[in-house]
Amino acid sequence: MTALLLGSISTVADTSELQRQAFNQAFEAHGLNWRWDQHQYQAMLSKSGGQARIADYAQSLGQAVDAKAVHETKSRIFQQKLAKGGLVPRPGVVDSIKRVKSNGWKVALVTTTSAANVSALLDALRPELSASDFDVIVDAASVELPKPDKAAYLFALQQLGQVPGECVAVEDNAGGFHAAVAAGVRCIAFPNENTGGGAFTGAERVVDRLDAAELLAVS
Repeated sequence: MTALLLGSISTVADTSELQRQAFNQAFEAHGLNWRWDQHQYQAMLSKSGGQARIADYAQSLGQAVDAKAVHETKSRIFQQKLAKGGLVPRPGVVDSIKRVKSNGWKVALVTTTSAANVSALLDALRPELSASDFDVIVDAASVELPKPDKAAYLFALQQLGQVPGECVAVEDNAGGFHAAVAAGVRCIAFPNENTGGGAFTGAERVVDRLDAAELLAVS
């Protein structure tokens, strides 16, 4: 293996509950009598994409909602939450990035969230992590199709100059996991607070912390 592909911002720091809170505050800001509790939100995470999640929920209620506008509000609130501080990297992430890089691996962040969300996350994690720790950062603007489509992974592989068999991905949700597998990349499942019940059949392993030795041993 010669590259580590971290598949979402929540593989780096567990932002899942901040995201759920931001959704609920955005609903209130738009006058929507919606509130997603944790159990309900967990069920929704089987599919990727916040804007699509809003649109699907509105459709299930028979309501007409500007999903794009609501999602933009949610993203702004989420970024404000990140800026308040207190965010920490997930267990083993910083050490794993440093260890694999010292062994000559490349490291990429392969997400289809917005560039603004990525920037806000990395700003919140300084000095422990920054954009300079990644050889490639893929975001929503990099590809036309979001996960679970494999486009983000194919783009990352192209930018890194790697082939799928030389890389290992780390994903925290089912949609991202399926995107990695579709691209031919081996994947370690690293569920976050809200995705532990997801389907990760075929994963190299399911872990609750990243271990550099385990990553280096994948072959």
